[in-house]
Parts: sequence; structure tokens; C-alpha cells
Amino acid sequence: MSENGPMSGGCQCGAIRFRAGKLGRPSICHCRMCQKAFGSFFGPFVTADQAHLEWTRGQPNWFKSSNKVHRGFCARCGTQLAYRHPGGLEMSIGAFDQAEKLEPEVQVNWHQRLPWIDRLFDKPRIEGEPYASFFATIESRQHPDRDTAQWPEEDK
Repeated sequence: MSENGPMSGGCQCGAIRFRAGKLGRPSICHCRMCQKAFGSFFGPFVTADQAHLEWTRGQPNWFKSSNKVHRGFCARCGTQLAYRHPGGLEMSIGAFDQAEKLEPEVQVNWHQRLPWIDRLFDKPRIEGEPYASFFATIESRQHPDRDTAQWPEEDK
């Protein structure tokens, strides 16, 4: 069980924000539905107690991805936020402001993992130019990793 909480988070554009007061076990899911929902190799989640979850700005839209699961996302920017199932609710780890505090403890649906996933971090790293110059010029329009009174914030 995670001892983190309460923790806040939200979508990339800032239209939806939440505060989760009681969190459980962080995990990653390798099932094909999670791969497609995140457009990635797996879905990272942490169990959240629905009684201690507050949507502080906006509400997610829900997509019924199976006969037992609804996936919550921001209709404006597409950020995956939640996974609701008969046994409870999972929140997307990457949507938390301090995602680094939610290190996955287990993996589920390992049998559906992509066949090369265990070799992923053995790949060469590309650093330096021209990437450093390119990324140094990016001006993010992403919501910051903190609560704001409104978004976008007024220009100063």
C-alpha cells in the first residue's frame, strides 16, 4: 500500500483537476486495452478510494471500454485519468503532480506484455545535439504540476 496522500493531479490542458486523499498500490497493466487507451506500452495506475477522491475542476468523460470497465479522460486534451471497474477505481499515475512518488509495486496482465518490453531500457540513449537545442526552445502550454486558481493563468 502506498502511504502517499492526499495528492493532486490533473490533465495536460488543466481543464480537469483532482485530489486523491487515500491511495493504494501503484501498478502497471500490460493488457491490450490499457496499451490502446494510453497509446503506450502499458497503463500505470494507483488504486484510489472513491470516497476520498474529489474532482476539483471539471469532470472526466467516461468511455465504456468493456462490459466491466469505464475509462475516464479529458475530452479537451485526451489525458487518461481513471479506470473504474466493479472492484473500485484506479487513477493514472502520470496524471499526478508528483508522479515520482508513485513507483509501481506490481505488474498485472504480464502475459499480454509486448514481447520486447523487458529489453526496452537496454536500448541506446540519444542525448546532446540536435535534441538539446530543439527541446530548449519549447514553450510548454501544459498545465503546471500544481493546483492553480484558474487555467490558463492570466498573463502577467
